[in-house]
Amino acid sequence: MPRLALYALVVCVLSVAAAVVSFAKGYWLGIVWVLLAGLASNMAWYYLRRGKARDGSVTN
Repeated sequence: MPRLALYALVVCVLSVAAAVVSFAKGYWLGIVWVLLAGLASNMAWYYLRRGKARDGSVTN
């Protein structure tokens, strides 16, 4: 797994945890954490796909 994909995945998991805590306490700031989780998951998916494509093109 590429390093940037791993970092983005960690940010995604932490932002989901922050959103759960925020909503459990009754704060509407959790919406921002949910949006950040969506952005981070898209970044993780992008870097993972880019890393697989790059590895595949090198071996062929």
